[in-house]
Amino acid sequence: MIQALIIDDEQHCIDSLSLLLKENYSQSVKEIGACHSVEEGVRAIRELKPGLVFLDVEMRNQTGFDLLQQIGEINFEVIFITAHEKYAVQAFRFSAFDYLLKPVNRNQLVTAIDKLKEKFSQKEQSQKIETLFHNLKTMTGVSRKISIPTGNGLLFPEVNEIIRCESDSNYTHIYLKDQQKITVARTLREFEELLADCNFYRVHNSHLINLSFIKSYQKGKGGMVTLTDNTQIEVSVRRKEQFLKKISEM
Repeated sequence: MIQALIIDDEQHCIDSLSLLLKENYSQSVKEIGACHSVEEGVRAIRELKPGLVFLDVEMRNQTGFDLLQQIGEINFEVIFITAHEKYAVQAFRFSAFDYLLKPVNRNQLVTAIDKLKEKFSQKEQSQKIETLFHNLKTMTGVSRKISIPTGNGLLFPEVNEIIRCESDSNYTHIYLKDQQKITVARTLREFEELLADCNFYRVHNSHLINLSFIKSYQKGKGGMVTLTDNTQIEVSVRRKEQFLKKISEM
């Protein structure tokens, strides 16, 4: 049974989430308390020691991030709750944290709870938090980091270290500029969506490339792009026009 704490300064949001938990997870998630501020939340976490915290991003003049920094050692799972914060949502996705958009609905909650099956060590959880704080400071720049779950745990490369991603059915191979190859049980489509505003472009159904690592482009029906690691990748005909537009804007 997961012991869950809700921290949100809006009582109606607490009531709504509490009801959803009772209706869908009465046998596996037990709500052990609800708090309305960062101060209350810090005290409750230290006293109740929850396994899961539903944490509102904006609470009066403070944030859920302020709470995490005050707690220090994070030995519980976190699911964030937010109304709209675009860059915060991007930071969650890059840092492998789940989030619920207000108003929270059943589908969102089920998706987030189901992902808790991916268990990470306390060290990895702390690294996720560090990556989140890093990304919150740099989401408009190129030095953001991405949390990548592997069979052995988590890796946290910087986005600008990724040369390309290659599809392999429901897996994706990620190639870094230090010649490291990471295989992830995620589809290329997921990385395409995640890296859409990070200077990446899907030149082929099986290939997503970092445009910063293009070495040359050879004309042809679709053409062929060569990357700085000397990998040659065919550009699909239907993606050629948009690709050429992209590189002309660089």
